[in-house]
Amino acid sequence: MFGQIVGEILPQAIGIALSPIPIIAAILMLLSPRARRTAPAFAVGWLLGILVVALVVMLFVPASAAAGSGGGGTAVGLVKLALGALFVLMALGQWRKRPEPGQEAELPKWMAGVDRMSPPAALAVGAALSALNPKNLSLALTAGISLARLSGGEAVGGLCLFVLLAGSSVLVPVVMYLLFSGRMARPLGALKDWLTANNATVMFTVLLVLGAVLVGKGLAAF
Repeated sequence: MFGQIVGEILPQAIGIALSPIPIIAAILMLLSPRARRTAPAFAVGWLLGILVVALVVMLFVPASAAAGSGGGGTAVGLVKLALGALFVLMALGQWRKRPEPGQEAELPKWMAGVDRMSPPAALAVGAALSALNPKNLSLALTAGISLARLSGGEAVGGLCLFVLLAGSSVLVPVVMYLLFSGRMARPLGALKDWLTANNATVMFTVLLVLGAVLVGKGLAAF
């Protein structure tokens, strides 16, 4: 059962991890003079947001409903089907937003002050980006439904694994910078530039794949 659930939550964890905007925000903080204070706070907030959403679902969704017994299978299937359709629509929106050849990609205006944020503000922004972003919220909710089928130590282990995998794209650069700050400035800058230029394309691909996966899982529940 544990291995099966881990297989089910991997796409959701990867979908959250492949979120360009939080990675860019973390890199901007790492390249700022306050890097050792704001970037770790941002990473903690990012992990906490993912943890809280998945944990709430695990605590309040009955295991029978998550497993598909007692009539819950149809409801869970409908949720996954609706989320999958939503992701496909979001993917199409991202495709339309991609910059034209030669056009410079624009980042959200709030990111202009990322390098000047205080640690509490960075913590709050990290939590908001993971817990309130529609894509990440939907993926964490879906993963929580799968994790609700586990109990005891397996539930704790599955939740920790999901949070670490989902948060790895922000957590790993921060940890690497803290350990090897002198060597990380150039690769981090190159990664930021690439993600900024290809944000819409990356999001289109991620959302389209996730939408197809969830639609397939939703249809399989009927």
